[in-house]
Amino acid sequence: MSARPTATIHRMVMPGHVCPYGIKAKYLLERKGYAVEDRHLTTRAETDAFKAAHDVKTTPQIFIGGERIGGHDDLRRFLGLRVRDPKALTYAPVIALFAITFLMALAASQAAFGSPFTIRAGEWFIAFSMAVLALMKLRDVDSFATMFLNYDLLARRWPPYGYVYPFAEGLAGLLMIAGVLNWLSVPLALFIGTIGAVSVFKAVYLDKRELKCACVGGDSNVPLGFLSLTENLMMIAMGIWMMLGAGAMAM
Repeated sequence: MSARPTATIHRMVMPGHVCPYGIKAKYLLERKGYAVEDRHLTTRAETDAFKAAHDVKTTPQIFIGGERIGGHDDLRRFLGLRVRDPKALTYAPVIALFAITFLMALAASQAAFGSPFTIRAGEWFIAFSMAVLALMKLRDVDSFATMFLNYDLLARRWPPYGYVYPFAEGLAGLLMIAGVLNWLSVPLALFIGTIGAVSVFKAVYLDKRELKCACVGGDSNVPLGFLSLTENLMMIAMGIWMMLGAGAMAM
């Protein structure tokens, strides 16, 4: 049998700090079949001396066959694995959010009615999505409001609307989940949904602008596009559905 390849990793392991990328790099090496010589840097002085000796700015540092590979991301490249670009545009946050709220709606329907597949589950899916989207925006409302100014037509004319929007979206979603005060939730959803849909459609499909969407917060790398438009169309659809439902009950 051939001997396992050997790798040496120098990583910070101190009483107040254990380098997370060092842990990830060690696990990755072991998963790929390397025998790992794990060398700990246990003090700040030891870490600084190591960096100076090898002319590097960060740890961990991985060596394979006597050759310095670099840090965690460099190791992934060396092994032919994908390295995430933190600035790359991605729909992943929105897809994940809608997937979770969809499953939440099915679970709530199962708990309430004994079946996940009900009309109420569809209503809850949209309402849950509105509430969670509002939560994402409210993590940093100032950052959201700033990014929102890039494309929202009403916010450009009246900047405080960017601060009002997530509260209005959250309130409408919560009222729709509870099924109360339709006279307030329906107009709210129709108003912000219509303004949002028109703004996104104009920016993306008429002006052909490439922008980031503030739908999951002002720090996201979600591109402004179809899913952004979907958020607003869902609010419009929910508002119309509830308005028609209220009208039918009044007849």
